[in-house]
Amino acid sequence: MVRSLEPKIARVSASRLGRPSFPVTVRPTRADVVAARFIARNTAPAREMAARALTWGADEKVLLVLAAVGWLASRSRGEPLRRAGNHALLVTVAAALLPHGLKRLFDQTRPDRRTVVGHLHGVPFSGKREDAFPSGHALHMGALASGAGALPAGPRRAIRALAVGLSLTRVVVLAHWASDVVAGFVLGAVLERSLRVWTGYSGDTSMENDHADP
Repeated sequence: MVRSLEPKIARVSASRLGRPSFPVTVRPTRADVVAARFIARNTAPAREMAARALTWGADEKVLLVLAAVGWLASRSRGEPLRRAGNHALLVTVAAALLPHGLKRLFDQTRPDRRTVVGHLHGVPFSGKREDAFPSGHALHMGALASGAGALPAGPRRAIRALAVGLSLTRVVVLAHWASDVVAGFVLGAVLERSLRVWTGYSGDTSMENDHADP
């Protein structure tokens, strides 16, 4: 009997000592709930289908393929573009892995699992039930928006607008709460900036030395 109680006593002692237990449950904010309810009540099947299609533009599988193709294409170019190709590939791989690790540490129920009205209006089911935080799609888009910082004003604004728009599709399909998307976007930007230390990427992809080495 005493031995059978030992694990329970240990768990109680750990909780009293304030030791964190994983996974940590993350709860949506009041603003998250208000936004999700508004979408659930006011969306429509056609709108959800369009958002579902667009959200593939931020999917990790699609971005990994594009990054790999870009990396291969950069091998025959000058040093600035080769460095940019290395950076883009490393950031994309890291941005694909990071959310999976974080989802092991945090549990949050997706908004699409907490609505009936939304499903009647075309809201689909997305991913695993407790994998809302953070948004992996938004994390990729945050990295993309950050990496576009060195581009001329026109392309930079276009890419950043695209990144924000694709991130918001995750809220529209109720795959994530709005705060999940914001957190993912910020994490992606921080990740991209941090990895510049390893890749040496500075954003300089000028064509001055854009030629293959002899």
